[in-house]
Amino acid sequence: MNPIADSRPAASKPSTPLPPPRSLVTWSLDPDAYCSAHEHATRNDLARRLAALKGCAYAGAYDDRYPYARAPYFVPSNTVTDPGAAQGLGIAGVHDLFGGVVPHAFIATKAITHPVAGPEAPRPAGWCPRFAAEIASSVLDGFSCFSREEARRAGRTLLASGVVRIKPVRATGGRGQVVARSARALDRCVDAMDEADIAVHGLVLEENLERPATYSVGQVIVERMVVSYYGQQRLTRDGAGEEVYGGSDLTLVRGDFEALLADAGLSPPLRHAIDQARRYHRAVVDCYPGFFASRMNYDVAQGTGHGGAWRSGVLEQSWRVGGASGAEIAALESFHADPGRERVRASTFEVYGAAPVPAEALVSYQGVDPQVGPLAKYTLLHSHADSP
Repeated sequence: MNPIADSRPAASKPSTPLPPPRSLVTWSLDPDAYCSAHEHATRNDLARRLAALKGCAYAGAYDDRYPYARAPYFVPSNTVTDPGAAQGLGIAGVHDLFGGVVPHAFIATKAITHPVAGPEAPRPAGWCPRFAAEIASSVLDGFSCFSREEARRAGRTLLASGVVRIKPVRATGGRGQVVARSARALDRCVDAMDEADIAVHGLVLEENLERPATYSVGQVIVERMVVSYYGQQRLTRDGAGEEVYGGSDLTLVRGDFEALLADAGLSPPLRHAIDQARRYHRAVVDCYPGFFASRMNYDVAQGTGHGGAWRSGVLEQSWRVGGASGAEIAALESFHADPGRERVRASTFEVYGAAPVPAEALVSYQGVDPQVGPLAKYTLLHSHADSP
């Protein structure tokens, strides 16, 4: 694959030596998060493909003992939550990583999505109250709590209107969530959780939706290409029988979120989901200086909420390699190969247990993961980009 061309003008006789070529590395930030065998393998596969797109040498995992000639381009396992460490590695903006950097750790979790339960409620350092006001029309009713006492109080406020969903802020793929229909059930769930963990990381309590549909709305920036997308998620059962993320069916276009909204054929619910994600993203940029991301994904759920009303809201954000990244990279490759193409459709799959993989699939992982058992993760790029 020919790399994406450099946009700088050529000089016949450069007065200074050209910088050494840049390498691309993966970076495991937390040994306890996103570091299973299948997550390592997936990240390595996507990193190799990104390196080919960028014209970089893929150099494997980042090694702080290695004397890199130039600061590498990073594909981190998590959102980077230490801006000082990022700066020290040469990560200064969206062209230095496939992921994101936040000024405070809580911004990378579900906790950012809801307000705390009152002016005296505990909150982490760096919390911006203005953010909740800016995204109020883009999220469901809910609270982020940093103590058991606040969780019980906030939960009862929500129970007065309907059923409550309790969400550990660091869990992914829907794991660990519990629905409470009574104060007794709420207390039982909250009491079972670690007080110290809630104090540090928080706990989200949110109105529960019946029969929800979950959209993915996202964007990636690599070199001079900006690709935005929308689509709907699918659920599946993992090896333990738990209902988890099973993939997404996505439409990806050249351009930013405005390019998505320019499509006159969008259904009203889908247009609303895209607009909510766009507003959420803008609010993060406005309220938390120091944030930047080259890979962003927002989950938007729509369904029946309190009182039987139709509800829609952003559930959480992701500024790291995620479930849609196979489709993101496939779209970048497709757009790079065909400069005239404006839209592609792609589907990602996470299939647990023994199952055949289509011959035309772009496989990121296929094997037996020690933690989850047999698993295949792959992407199908569709030949026609139909409008929704």
